[in-house]
Amino acid sequence: MTSKPPAGPGDASAGAASPTGDPWLLTPGPLTTSPTVKQAMLHDFGSRDRGFIEVNRRMRERLVAIAGGEGSHVCVPLQGSGTFVVEAMLGNFVPRDGKLLILINGAYGKRMAKICDYYGRATVIQETPEDVPADPAALDKALAADPAITHVAAVHCETTSGVLNPMAALADIVAKHGRALLIDAMSAFGAIPLDAREVPYDALVASSNKCLEGSPGMGFCIARRTALEAAKGNSPSLSLDLHDQWVAMEKNGQWRFTPPTHCILAFDQALAEFEAEGGVAGRGGRYRANCKILVEGMRALGFKTLLPDALQAPIIVTFHMPSDPHFDFEVFYDSLRRKGYVIYPGKLTVAESFRIGCIGRLGAEEMRGALSAIKNTLAGMGVKTGVPAAA
Repeated sequence: MTSKPPAGPGDASAGAASPTGDPWLLTPGPLTTSPTVKQAMLHDFGSRDRGFIEVNRRMRERLVAIAGGEGSHVCVPLQGSGTFVVEAMLGNFVPRDGKLLILINGAYGKRMAKICDYYGRATVIQETPEDVPADPAALDKALAADPAITHVAAVHCETTSGVLNPMAALADIVAKHGRALLIDAMSAFGAIPLDAREVPYDALVASSNKCLEGSPGMGFCIARRTALEAAKGNSPSLSLDLHDQWVAMEKNGQWRFTPPTHCILAFDQALAEFEAEGGVAGRGGRYRANCKILVEGMRALGFKTLLPDALQAPIIVTFHMPSDPHFDFEVFYDSLRRKGYVIYPGKLTVAESFRIGCIGRLGAEEMRGALSAIKNTLAGMGVKTGVPAAA
């Protein structure tokens, strides 16, 4: 398939719908995709078609390269949402007699613990508040105290709050103790550097519809080849067996079961656009600029971020609810949706909040358009300031 030039963000006028008439998605995914990514789905491929097999080969090689894993790691794609491949990672790499320490500071760490409950895997939890990163020193102490722990699992960017966990420091601790690290990089892969040559891990998972700006429908695992080989027979699920999927794809380039063909075609185009933008540095740079515009603009309206800037990943930003009695989140959300912008409810237990994403095919113009829509919506609601009660 021939890749087309990327359509840059900002092609549509701010404060209006995107070129396709859809709202701008200021969410953690699914998110706004480029017109050319959408157009790539307008083709039908058989799963055994030589052209489609070539797309799969190219996709897998590109993903390993993004991870910095050439020569040591392999890519195993899997049908389904991001949670499917997180579950597959835990089920494949943590053996039945293993013990997993899960670092939790949000909903997605808790989801990993729930998966392990289903699978009957032994786990121990190390939890910090939703607005506090995982603690390398506490991890060091826990691993020293419990030699039965075989694996550690952590979320790179926890979108419950938008906090960025110190993955390099955590990886160093895990490696020092000779344990294996499993990373949920769902909301960070492609925008926040995490090089396998510098950050040792056995497996990392992400999906097509986050920072790589494809459509939903596929996850993937970047695994150390030796660790994946050792995982043979571990999976408690046929459809989520990453080792079996890898062996099949290495043999003939084909998926074991019906692949999400249109999603993969879109992802192939999205990866071409990712490379054209400058890879991790270019994509992450745009998201950081988006985040800066958003945070500065919201603070000018009185809103307070949950996280200090030093802990804030440029993926999604959590804001405290205003204390103004005229503020009603449902009214706020619906009004912004009518203006062409979709935001996200909060997911915190520590505070009433809402979230606004910085990722997807969005640029400075769309972020400023969203801020203008927020300002107009607040005025229409009679809300004088976004200042929360805590401030």
